[in-house]
Amino acid sequence: MPVQRYSQPQFNPYGDDAPLGEPPTWAAPHHPSAVNAVVDLPGSKSLTNRELILSALATEPSLVRFPMHARDSALMIEALRNLGVTIDEVAGESPFGPDLLVTPPEELIGSTSIDCGLAGNVMRFAPLVAALALGPTTFDGDAYARKRPMSGTIAALRALGVDIAADHHNALPFTVHGTGQVRGGIVEIDASASSQFVSGVLMAAPRFVDGVDLRHVGERLPSMPHIEMTIAALAARGVRVDTPVPGRWVVAPQPIAGRTVVIEPDLSNAGPFLAAAVATAGSVTVRNWPTSTTQVGDDLLRYLPLFGATVERIGSDVRVTGGPEVLPVTLDLHTGGELAPPLVALAALATGTSRFTGIGHIRHHETDRLAALVAEIRGLGGDAIELEDGIEVREGQLHGGLWHAYADHRMATAGAIIGLRVPGVEVDDIGATSKTLPQFRELWNGLLE
Repeated sequence: MPVQRYSQPQFNPYGDDAPLGEPPTWAAPHHPSAVNAVVDLPGSKSLTNRELILSALATEPSLVRFPMHARDSALMIEALRNLGVTIDEVAGESPFGPDLLVTPPEELIGSTSIDCGLAGNVMRFAPLVAALALGPTTFDGDAYARKRPMSGTIAALRALGVDIAADHHNALPFTVHGTGQVRGGIVEIDASASSQFVSGVLMAAPRFVDGVDLRHVGERLPSMPHIEMTIAALAARGVRVDTPVPGRWVVAPQPIAGRTVVIEPDLSNAGPFLAAAVATAGSVTVRNWPTSTTQVGDDLLRYLPLFGATVERIGSDVRVTGGPEVLPVTLDLHTGGELAPPLVALAALATGTSRFTGIGHIRHHETDRLAALVAEIRGLGGDAIELEDGIEVREGQLHGGLWHAYADHRMATAGAIIGLRVPGVEVDDIGATSKTLPQFRELWNGLLE
């Protein structure tokens, strides 16, 4: 299998011409003894942003309870407000922030610009809403956002008859020239790079004049659970999505109901905390884990026992207890590539060789995560190589040093996991966790008390 090797000086995910910079470093707490903690987590990013989109397109107001409050959701809220949606903060019961009352406008209005940051949800969902607005809407984002694939979104919009002006081929920035309605019809796209291309179209499709007959024409479709999450969110609002064959989705024009929705805790954000139990042979309980969910983070309960951990359900909570050592694993993560960073971090602490496959698409996440993980593990004296669609991590002699986050929240938390066992690890930008979990440092310190 083809292998690529990376070292830190050869790889700059911020862009070929961008300096890595020197933000304040964060000394990852070293805690080789067993942790024992209970953790509450804020709402799911994926669910929050889907419900915000559907609330904006609904026929009546919606109340989103226990939402995520982080950079990604703030960008989505601002994007929808710029398109004429009213989003008010109202008192709720979450310790992490207020509930959100979303009132859709009588008419979506463009003639605005939207900052996507590094949020894939914003850059791939909001353009479909902008296509239904009257007037041009320009989309751009952080420097690395211009490297993230947008071909599926742009191709879908053009197939729907929407006028798109792009400065660069299939990438940000671009302008959506909305006319107030979208005709709809048959759309063929290659969603191999991101399932978000499919979800973005499906959520807006009920508002198209003729609905949509969406067909994936690529070789493989990553992260199917995220598409299933979108379909479930639509169903809860009375929207039917038919799937006559795998890779094809048919949505008729129909109303999207307003509703009160309670957002589940973000199970992918649980990854670093549960990994801490495995890394230290300790025990971590995450409260309010749903018994049934479309979140890919739920797969952690299947994956962590392979590393030697035990998993228990205690009422509405989940407890993970680490074994005496971290075991090597062989995993196909094609349905949940976002879980790769914490699991690869654990593999760097394991007694043997681990192999993760099915995750070639995470080269196009907030950074090129495969190259970044290899570079950072090797930078700390570990042994890792990049595979064609994954990564291999071998047992190594890790030492302290600087761990680069590349403005990627999951890279930052991966460094924190390794720092539990390896003294002297410093993360160059722990603030990157504000993307989906601005409370990370506080929660991590509480974990180690």
